[in-house]
Amino acid sequence: MKKIDLEILDIALSGSSSGAYALVLGEVKGKRKLPIVIGGAEAQSIAIELENMRPSRPLTHDLMKNTLSSFGMEVTEVLIHKMSEGIFYAQLTVTDGIREEQIDSRSSDAVAIAVRFGCPIRCSQQVMDDAGVDLDGTEGEMRDIQDEVPAPPAPEEESLEELQRRLDEAIATENYELASELKKRIDDRKG
Repeated sequence: MKKIDLEILDIALSGSSSGAYALVLGEVKGKRKLPIVIGGAEAQSIAIELENMRPSRPLTHDLMKNTLSSFGMEVTEVLIHKMSEGIFYAQLTVTDGIREEQIDSRSSDAVAIAVRFGCPIRCSQQVMDDAGVDLDGTEGEMRDIQDEVPAPPAPEEESLEELQRRLDEAIATENYELASELKKRIDDRKG
């Protein structure tokens, strides 16, 4: 089976379902994108790890990584290998250095685990042929997804100290979506 290397391009609110997000994966060496609808919790989990944020308590995907690591195992690859009736099927390749196993997973959970282990995210050629879209030059579809994301308040409305206080509060209350937005705003101000 031919495998295609993917990278995370975007996570945005999706207009297709209430509370759903679009995880957009793109070919590392190509133009096609693979949009996958995922839940809010998984979107937050992926975004938190990408932003290097540390919640006050481990999230489910952190628990999975910590458990595997405690037993000397690591995830070496995530493969989205099949799509059937609009549902993507993924598997984690897990090894302890001696034995290697493929474990069935939802694509959203597999990506959340992949970002924690820093392992490659791939899909089969068949999945990309069936579900991939070429958004190069037709950014309208991406704009449609991104237009659903509420605009944050103007950055100049709050001081850096106020933004940091709100970030700490969002992390403490486990509102990771807001925390991610606030962290970006703080980084933009400092950068």
